[in-house]
Amino acid sequence: MKLDERSLPVLHINEPPLEFNYGQRCAYPKDGLFLYGPHMKPTKTPLISIGVIGRAEGVEHFRTWAAKLKSQIEVPPPKKGEKKNRLHLANFPGIEEAFGISFDTAKIVLYDIDFDELDESTRTLNHHEAVRKAVSIYTDKVTHHDKNEERKVDVWVLVLPELVFERCKPKAKRTGLALVKGDFGKKQTERADLPLFEKVIDQSSEEIFDDIPDFHRQAKAAFLKLNHTSQLVRETTLAPEAFLNSAGYQSRHLQDAATVGWNLATGLYYKTQAEPPWKLASARPGVAYIGLVFKMLPSDPNEHACCAAQMFLSEGDGVVFRGANGPWQTGRNEFHLKPDAAKMLIGQVLDTYQSKHGCPPKELFIHGRTTFRDDEWNAFAGAVPKETTLVGVRIKTTYGENKLFRNGDYPVLRGTAIVLDDQNAYLWTTGYVPPLDTYIGPETPNPLFISILRSSADLPQIKDVLGDIMGLTKINYNACNFNDGLPVTVRFADKVGDVLSMGSARGAEKQPFKFYV
Repeated sequence: MKLDERSLPVLHINEPPLEFNYGQRCAYPKDGLFLYGPHMKPTKTPLISIGVIGRAEGVEHFRTWAAKLKSQIEVPPPKKGEKKNRLHLANFPGIEEAFGISFDTAKIVLYDIDFDELDESTRTLNHHEAVRKAVSIYTDKVTHHDKNEERKVDVWVLVLPELVFERCKPKAKRTGLALVKGDFGKKQTERADLPLFEKVIDQSSEEIFDDIPDFHRQAKAAFLKLNHTSQLVRETTLAPEAFLNSAGYQSRHLQDAATVGWNLATGLYYKTQAEPPWKLASARPGVAYIGLVFKMLPSDPNEHACCAAQMFLSEGDGVVFRGANGPWQTGRNEFHLKPDAAKMLIGQVLDTYQSKHGCPPKELFIHGRTTFRDDEWNAFAGAVPKETTLVGVRIKTTYGENKLFRNGDYPVLRGTAIVLDDQNAYLWTTGYVPPLDTYIGPETPNPLFISILRSSADLPQIKDVLGDIMGLTKINYNACNFNDGLPVTVRFADKVGDVLSMGSARGAEKQPFKFYV
């Protein structure tokens, strides 16, 4: 794309600062945590309780890593040809030094699973049944603990062998395995395909076909119902040196140990503490952001979709609201709510905001990937009080149709924006980051296409909208990255939708965002 500099202004959106302990600000989570600690750091170090479920070898791998998390983990020396100053890498100082929390390694709650039982379960002829059995092997341990043990567990860590990833994903072929017969036939994929067995089985068990046969989605849905946060970790992440291919190399290419330590510790903090480890220092007060989520329901004869909303506040953390199931799909990747459902969903969001702040938001932004129909938008606008300005923003990823190049060794700066008019702009949320002196990416970065579609009052300034989106790329609390390429309102839409569309997630209408990641 060739641009006329005389007609299309090019802006640079400054890197949004993050806030840490003592009100200190820093752009990079690792630097802020190392220097100041989390923004709500307690005066006394709390001990968190961790529960671990896995086969004996996997549990031992986590115990080894738990000891590492309590000490410093250094980044490896640079390889030949690499820069000596790799500012995107940072030594991990230890979970207490960085996050102000700790745990007693001797008091980690440990549950071993029978690997042979997991192996046999994942060989079950019907794939839906195989995945449900595999998930139950883990969740049954939690149910047993809750019923029989008084000790509270703050977060459950599921340590997964590779066979779960090989056999418990949608469309897993499981070729070469000796499959075993279960309660359902191999070709049965939904309720309508009633099994023809001599014995009578419990028809309620057919609800397994309301779930996609995917271990991660089903596990997250199950933990929603159990009211526990969870962290899924692969054995190969914890002990890559123990899993080698036939050539003697590690079977998976992984990040360095210090980065893994940062990410594990960030997840443990976020999923056990009341407040996230950092928040946006640049967030405008009284502003809330909603990411709309739509996901087709599996095996639904009416071809209905589940709708949901993720609300994020200036504090950074989010809440997920489940809306009504219905015929929301109107075209290929196009979803629109009917007025009653739109009004109900926005009402849930506003009620929660009101209960938290004692007043409605000044501005409420709806982020989505599609446009809004007139009846849909009118229902949204009619649900908000007169003191709240409602703004609809479309955020679209682009795939190489527009590129921007600059002289030098690195691509365009992160935060570069080309403003087309008062409502549309291209925004590069990935690119060269001066504080890190690098661009972390495989190719020339692609921009997001941002459109302010509608507003219940005067249109906001496009620069303010772009600044908000830049800030929302920095609050992924499931890792300790400098930034993501997508704002959190859109980044996790598919994951949230994947969980909520599970039939087994029914009844979990509103939960903190931390339960879904």
